[in-house]
Amino acid sequence: MANVNCYLAFDGYCEEAFRHYEKVFGKPITYVGYYRDMPGDAPIPENQQNYVMHINLPINGENCLMGCDTIEGYAKGNNVSICVGADTADEAQRIFDGLAEGGTVVMPLEKSFFAALFGMVTDHFGICWLVIYEGKEV
Repeated sequence: MANVNCYLAFDGYCEEAFRHYEKVFGKPITYVGYYRDMPGDAPIPENQQNYVMHINLPINGENCLMGCDTIEGYAKGNNVSICVGADTADEAQRIFDGLAEGGTVVMPLEKSFFAALFGMVTDHFGICWLVIYEGKEV
């Protein structure tokens, strides 16, 4: 069964916010990745190289608070997404396809350097969803 987590976007202060949440929840951050470390030739502005691309703070065994700094398009009010962690590749595809029906695919569900499958979609209600499958096999 898939789990659902909140994904927060920030305008350059994601790590600061998550260091605060780390203290609030008494749990350690388990991953922080920066745009500067992305493979490939993504055109990241020089002043945003140290922005957080993804951060993960487990709250309990099943739930995490996750986030990033946005490179463009940040506005208070559109800075929350729902992240669905699927148990299998098939489940990730089914969920992604269902959310994409009538919506807009922002990033296709595909292999990434940090997960077996990852994709972003805005459903036809305007809700931004992130779908991730962290397993090894696709």
